[in-house]
Amino acid sequence: MNIAIVTLDTFGQKMAGPAIRVWEMARLLAADHAVSVYSFGAVNRGGDGFDLEEVEVANFQDKLGSPDVVIIQGYLAQTFPWLTTSDFKLVVDLYDPFHIESLQVERFHPMDERQAALDHSVRELNTQVRGGDFFLCASDKQRDMWLGHLAALGRINPLTYEADPQLRNLIDVASFGVPAEEPRATRKAIRGVVPGIGEDDKIVIWGEGVYNWFDPLSVIRAVDLAREQVPNIRLFFMGAKHPNPDVPEMQMLRDARAIASELGLAGTHVFFNEDWVDYSDRHNYLLEADLGVSAHLPGLETDFSFRTRMLDYLWAGLPMVATQGDFFADLIEEKELGVAVPMEDPDAMAQAFVQLLGNDGDLHATATRVDNAAVAFRWETTLAALVNYCANPWEAADRSLDRRAGGALGGGHSLGMLARKAVRAIRETGIRETAGKVRRYVARRG
Repeated sequence: MNIAIVTLDTFGQKMAGPAIRVWEMARLLAADHAVSVYSFGAVNRGGDGFDLEEVEVANFQDKLGSPDVVIIQGYLAQTFPWLTTSDFKLVVDLYDPFHIESLQVERFHPMDERQAALDHSVRELNTQVRGGDFFLCASDKQRDMWLGHLAALGRINPLTYEADPQLRNLIDVASFGVPAEEPRATRKAIRGVVPGIGEDDKIVIWGEGVYNWFDPLSVIRAVDLAREQVPNIRLFFMGAKHPNPDVPEMQMLRDARAIASELGLAGTHVFFNEDWVDYSDRHNYLLEADLGVSAHLPGLETDFSFRTRMLDYLWAGLPMVATQGDFFADLIEEKELGVAVPMEDPDAMAQAFVQLLGNDGDLHATATRVDNAAVAFRWETTLAALVNYCANPWEAADRSLDRRAGGALGGGHSLGMLARKAVRAIRETGIRETAGKVRRYVARRG
């Protein structure tokens, strides 16, 4: 198959989650297909077995051509509505519910801007949901949410239900993943390199950006509490500056810097890497850490999130401390991969740090369980639904309803359907009652 993947994210040595996901999709699919990746962000590296190209709005349609399958991610369908009406099969990657995310991204903006951002994201998703042949999401919980969206826009109907009563032909789970190759250290990255972090320190690593829906403040407060029993605890934020220049610095990062300074921890127990770690170099940071940490705030974003960088902790065999309420907290508790603590509870998090960092035997045993759990999240496993689809792509069973272009739920009853309903009504209620129903129907339609 000729497969095109389209995204808005940037590609270079430094890549955020959306670009990483597209990169790994392309690498996996390129084993059996001709794959081209097109990005409206900056592209500063070549592909790995696939073509990778930066495009502009003016030449995008010509560049794309007529592939067999197009996979889209992000805000694209409103800008290029022809994506949902062309002859190719359209796969929509819904792993990031950005309408819910916008509630937190825009949280500190004026209310009219917040509402406009939400309206924009919902319009985009409605266009995607109406136009896609096949949809991907990150977890079963996300899938339940997206099934509601699909149902509301008429995509769950007799045709799609008849094709597959479980609707896996319409939407399936394809979560983020980890490489099959185990990470191997190639250089020193933190210990003895970052001023203030020594060879024997206990390193707790925050492996992602600092966004408004996260809670680094509780983590910093927990470090302040834990240092009484673990004086050499060190918290290291891997990336403060996002690699995509379109993503602004968020208020939560400013607040985290402020509280670290206020508590006297900045540069002694709390450290911010002012750049973004190269994708191909991240393992060197992760392998020097003792624990991985993730903390978030209560809300819908947390409920339906899939913390992609938590998978890096799995890949690197890192025991984890995370706040409860999302997919990975449940996994941590089920598989005993660390400790899940209540949200916004620095005391509980501090106790978790002390518990894990204070017993090398327990820490090692937990790391072994993390290694075992990581196997199930290898890319070839998590993206199996996409691989299967691309091997023999199908169009949505309800494409004949012509909902892709306008998104209408149908143009009313056909004459044939009305005739059948009339015959059935006469048999069940008689001519007089049926005639009354017909008059009332005509009056409503007229």
